[in-house]
Amino acid sequence: MKIPRTAPAIVLLAALAVPASPKAAPAALPSASSGAVVIKIASIAPSRSPWDKVLEQVARDWERISKGAVQVRIYPGSIAGSEQDMIRKMRLGTIQGGVFSTMGMIKIDHSLMVLSIPYLFHTQDEFNAVFDRMKPAFEKTIEDKGYKMMLWTLAGWVNFFSKSKVVDPDDLKKLKVSVTADFPELEQVWKRMGYEVITSGANELMIQLQSGAASAAYLPPLLAASGQYFALLPHMFSPSLAPLVGGLILSDKAWAAVPAEFRQPFLDAVASATKGLYEETMRLEADAVKMMKDNGLVVHDPPAAALAKWYEAAGRAVDGLIGPVFSKESYDRVVRYVQEYRQARGQ
Repeated sequence: MKIPRTAPAIVLLAALAVPASPKAAPAALPSASSGAVVIKIASIAPSRSPWDKVLEQVARDWERISKGAVQVRIYPGSIAGSEQDMIRKMRLGTIQGGVFSTMGMIKIDHSLMVLSIPYLFHTQDEFNAVFDRMKPAFEKTIEDKGYKMMLWTLAGWVNFFSKSKVVDPDDLKKLKVSVTADFPELEQVWKRMGYEVITSGANELMIQLQSGAASAAYLPPLLAASGQYFALLPHMFSPSLAPLVGGLILSDKAWAAVPAEFRQPFLDAVASATKGLYEETMRLEADAVKMMKDNGLVVHDPPAAALAKWYEAAGRAVDGLIGPVFSKESYDRVVRYVQEYRQARGQ
């Protein structure tokens, strides 16, 4: 089974790329009717966003399927805090589930960092084919740590945006790259590639760009547009760096509390609720890129020789992460699957 070709739309992509500011959790959680199983799901996506609407649909479907035996409460907009806060609260039992990006899931299983290696995957079809083979191992590791994977999503890709033209790897060495402080593993990749990196907390990127502390960042095009970052980073490197992977996760205790006869229908309801989101995201991304280009964004397509240099630099940087961050076995498997995919297509 391939990863569903679905994705949250613009607001979830924004949340996936830059952690939202933690907010206070509700002072009192709603109570369920007597005897019902209550599942509280937190999300980094804002209220009334497409992904929030999906969760609300899931809540309605689960309650309908179970005839009220399972009741769902949704806490959008980082009400439950950052992704790391959400994981901690799931372990404590304060919440029972959450929508996570790659960054959040890496806090559960570091081996997922391999999916965020820059330029490891060249196309979406390539990623889908490789992830399809890796997914059982990732799911087993996550579930061995006390969680149930309800859904994986490919939530888009990230690109370089910069104050000046970047085509060759050496062009980026003249700039300061802002990366999230919550993702130290990726910070090490860029440092090993020889770049000057500064870290940022929630909502600090714009301040860094305005002050000159940062002059480049990697963002989904949707976030670059919606956050108006392209006004200060008017150059975009066309090739995508890495995929954004998202997922809906429950605690294993919450899943075990769901009566057995409802579990497969619940999974089917999640899959049904997310249909069409991928297409919506791609349409919104195309609209965002057009809008940015109409307002001064310059998109740069590198020649083959320059792109090969990017691939080689990224490959060198990974060596120091094998072992400390993800296992050699996991990395070698992904690389082998990528090579097999390309060889089968004469690439």
